[in-house]
Amino acid sequence: MSSATVTRPEAPTGARTRPRLRLDLLPTLAALVIFVGMVIYGEVAYGRIVQMSTISNLLINNAHLIVLAVGLTFVILTGGIDLSVGAVIAFSSVSGVMLINAGWNPWLVMIVMILIGAAFGLASGVLIQYFNVQPFIATLAMMFLARGLASMLSTKPERLPDESAFRVLAEQWKIIDGPKVNDLVITPGVVVALLVVVVAFFILHRTRTGRTVYAIGGSEQSAQLMGLPVHRTKMWVYVISGLLAGVAAVIYTARLGIAQNITGIGWELDAIAATVIGGTLLTGGAGFVLGSVVGALVLGLMNVLITRDGTVPPEATTIITGGILLVFVLLQRAVLARRNQ
Repeated sequence: MSSATVTRPEAPTGARTRPRLRLDLLPTLAALVIFVGMVIYGEVAYGRIVQMSTISNLLINNAHLIVLAVGLTFVILTGGIDLSVGAVIAFSSVSGVMLINAGWNPWLVMIVMILIGAAFGLASGVLIQYFNVQPFIATLAMMFLARGLASMLSTKPERLPDESAFRVLAEQWKIIDGPKVNDLVITPGVVVALLVVVVAFFILHRTRTGRTVYAIGGSEQSAQLMGLPVHRTKMWVYVISGLLAGVAAVIYTARLGIAQNITGIGWELDAIAATVIGGTLLTGGAGFVLGSVVGALVLGLMNVLITRDGTVPPEATTIITGGILLVFVLLQRAVLARRNQ
């Protein structure tokens, strides 16, 4: 009698866990399906989509967005938001180029740019954790601060010297020599972005910090009752987001060779969109780094298809992005409703 009483609740618990895991994966799988569908559509409609040169350009042109999306994944998983990353990129980028033009060592400048991003992330974390400022307001304040500082430094484009060692991150490495110009090419910036993805995946899925991030998003009060380091972890996620914004600034500046105070306007929204499209719930507690990568590639491929079409105005990109984002938010609502049942 007692053994039956013990074993009876275990079966439904496992039965509930399996569909719940599948539900958490549903938005990410939907993003993957959309990406594959876009590839098929592009190949049928325009041709020359499924080729090595397209893959190369997609990765090279969106490496900075992938890095930003990874940083936002940490923040959104805790139920927070970071609106400052685009402006942080502008300030970090302008500062870095001006320091190089002043004679600083390019490798030291890269470190300084990353530390600038981390400092803004730390400031946001302190405001949120120790002054009880809402993440939206705290990071909005950091956005205005970083954008204002970038404008104070320079209101005209600052250019990297052609011979600067900083540009090594944009040097193209030919991996596969294809016919004509159809080569598989990557840059050190792409390698850095992929390393960021691997490290972030390990942290979120193989460390106590990662488990705490998910626990905070699920229920911060429960995470505190479990004795998890909630305060320290919430600080760290904003530091990570800011630090990765600095990394994205390094990658983007090296590729473009130019820095402006208007760089990064709206990029925080692109990164949030990529994260949400990739399956990370805005309420926190569920999501995947690899899903955010897929979301970033969806946005990048959408730009490629619009360019190939030639008849769609560039401003329509934001409309299409908003439509895709709305679909995924509604999908998330359906997933949450199903989980609550």
